[in-house]
Amino acid sequence: MRKPLTKQELHNLAMNHVGKDLEQSGFEFIAINSKLKKHPQFVCIDKNNQYFFVIVRAVLLPENPNNYDVIWMESFKKHAREKHAKVLYAGVGLSNIEDNTLPIFLNEDYLIEYNGIQVLETNFN
Repeated sequence: MRKPLTKQELHNLAMNHVGKDLEQSGFEFIAINSKLKKHPQFVCIDKNNQYFFVIVRAVLLPENPNNYDVIWMESFKKHAREKHAKVLYAGVGLSNIEDNTLPIFLNEDYLIEYNGIQVLETNFN
């Protein structure tokens, strides 16, 4: 019997992809939070000990994974500035590989749209 993935499982799937990308880019993980709607998902440092807050957003295609709530993000960037951290955003689009009107099922192939990690400016305008 096919089991559709829950929103939390889809989020975890997206986090796995982003986590591997961060690791390959040389980031060291300080903290990981995989709960839905808890931000940031990753707190990392680079080789210069610069802190980064990483937001991961999983969406179902055809929704654009690169779009995010700009107003909410401004408040999050303010929080990052206060902590002397930079903000990275990773949007991940997921879809059933056969039909995007069907859910993604456990242990079945899926389509992913991931354009990498975006650096979001945290400077005041």
